[in-house]
Amino acid sequence: MAVKHFNLPDPGEGLVEAEIVTWKVKVGDVVKVNDIFVEIETAKSLVELPVPYAGTVSALLVSEGDMVQVGAPIISIDDGLGSDVAPVAAPPTTTVAGTANAVTSKATTLDDEVEAGKTGDADTGERVANLVGYGPRVTSGKRRLRKSESAAATTTAQVNQAFSPVPAQPESLTAQPVSVPVLVPAVGGKALAKPPVRKLAKDLGIDISQVTGSGEGGIVTRADVEEYEAGGIAAASVNGAGSAAAGSSTYLAPVFAATGERETRIPIKGVRKITAQAMVASAFTAPHVTEFITVDVTHTMSLVDRLRTDREFRDVKVSPLLIVAKALIIASRRNPGINATWDEAAQEIAVKHYVNLGIAAATPRGLMVPNIKDADQMSLRQLADAMANLVSTAREGKTQPAAMSGGSITITNVGVLGIDTGTPILNPGEAAILAFGVVRQMPWVVNGEIKPRWVTQLSLSFDHRMVDGDLGSRFLADVAAILHDPSQALVWG
Repeated sequence: MAVKHFNLPDPGEGLVEAEIVTWKVKVGDVVKVNDIFVEIETAKSLVELPVPYAGTVSALLVSEGDMVQVGAPIISIDDGLGSDVAPVAAPPTTTVAGTANAVTSKATTLDDEVEAGKTGDADTGERVANLVGYGPRVTSGKRRLRKSESAAATTTAQVNQAFSPVPAQPESLTAQPVSVPVLVPAVGGKALAKPPVRKLAKDLGIDISQVTGSGEGGIVTRADVEEYEAGGIAAASVNGAGSAAAGSSTYLAPVFAATGERETRIPIKGVRKITAQAMVASAFTAPHVTEFITVDVTHTMSLVDRLRTDREFRDVKVSPLLIVAKALIIASRRNPGINATWDEAAQEIAVKHYVNLGIAAATPRGLMVPNIKDADQMSLRQLADAMANLVSTAREGKTQPAAMSGGSITITNVGVLGIDTGTPILNPGEAAILAFGVVRQMPWVVNGEIKPRWVTQLSLSFDHRMVDGDLGSRFLADVAAILHDPSQALVWG
């Protein structure tokens, strides 16, 4: 029997761990190459992983809800070939054009020659963060070979693929044949329980390690979890921040009902954690300046109504945000200094000749800012399609790391929540962010007469190291001019 261990791949972006969200397979299942077998959550997105080889699942080495370090084994598969080591084919990877770095999506890179997921200096074995999308470096790390593998060491060292040949792991990690149903092996001293029982405990906000198992060998059963919850024993922690219903009152209701506690503590992880770190870094690194303007957008609203009935746009949602996005792109072309980034190491300002347009999206996992690559090269219809796809993907929690990197300027649509305006914090690495407020009818003076008009407020926050008041004001005025009279886009576009 040849048992292969699939190690958690490096998702790029400098991320070093991920949470096991949902197993798509169970012990005994037969899998084919590229079958999706697990869904993981990194600090930036949910990612479905494909298996790089075929065989029968012999063990799930970690449980749903566990945080796993990059390079740690998560599943064992018997390929039935009867050898200890067999080559593993690299699955296809995809890259996103227009980004500064190639970013691996879905089928991420992995090099199992690196010991326990460590990369960096070969002498110290210290793990270091990787460049975006590049994965562990084969030449800078090494692992200790088993005696049975020494003969194959030369061949193994020559393999330089996203998924290298995977040797059998040490005895402590070697999967043993088990019958179905099977328990997920205990990791880090956790209680023994089947995946469905662990999920039930997680959904109820119960730390399963606090539950006493009544099953054979101390196994925690569903009845044990339900009895624990009914007894009102306080749960030690609440898992699920970053899940589909994280932070909602509906999701946390069982905890309130069971414990009677006056507060609920939610672990800071996933999107919430990375957003907090990014916003603190941005707020205390870039000197923010915010300017405001109130605009009569009656003509823009008329254009939106016409586009909604135009057969060219009949299959896509058209909203005022689409016109704002197009106006921002045109204004960026007229004021290129607004579309830049500060390179502290090189002591340079990098002005970008492309627009990777970020759209801030509120999702069940927290605020995310995926971006549309090369938005400046798109027609209005193409931009509408890209925006619709970006928002729907983000709300489903399926945004990939590639879509979160390489942004150049951002729009945050606070108006969708009925907010007039705000002072948004810059997305790290960008020079400006535009807030689009609610569009409402107001009395407005037109040719000396007061008339009802559609009015909105725009605010622009910018990094005063790169953008002075003159540039920021001209850019904001250009955006406002196009929204006031969309025909101006024909002149400037």
